[in-house]
Amino acid sequence: MNNKTEHKIVTLVQGIELRKQWKANGDKVVFTNGCFDILHLGHVDYLEKSSEFGTKMIVAVNSDASVRTLEKGVERPVNAEYARARLIAALGFVSMVIIFGDSTPLELIQALQPDVLVKGDDYTIETIVGAKEVIAAGGSVKTIALVPDYSTTKIIQKLKQ
Repeated sequence: MNNKTEHKIVTLVQGIELRKQWKANGDKVVFTNGCFDILHLGHVDYLEKSSEFGTKMIVAVNSDASVRTLEKGVERPVNAEYARARLIAALGFVSMVIIFGDSTPLELIQALQPDVLVKGDDYTIETIVGAKEVIAAGGSVKTIALVPDYSTTKIIQKLKQ
């Protein structure tokens, strides 16, 4: 395929090389992660606000297998990992998307060394995976207020009614 956004979906090795280039250019790199199963306003608002903390944004998307381990339910993910990654890559403020299969993105965070790590405010700094490592490397950790009443789980429940 030759799509305008597909080039943003990279392997970890490719991501490390891009990150090196960005660092050399003086870019401030933001990192966040999630399943992003059924893209909705809450996701877009969260990602857009996260992107404002830097000049480049990395979004790590859970693989299908890792979504199944997160107790999201047997019917999840609704959308396959490639489809979810492409939708995130299509957002203009997203610079890089990496699909990951581990239970947490810690390995990615350690390898990519973001300047800013972001999660929703349903987490605290103490519960954000990779926060300790980012802070130790001189970076910062931020939380974003979530848009009320928007979640993939709620969308699925509404569809079932």
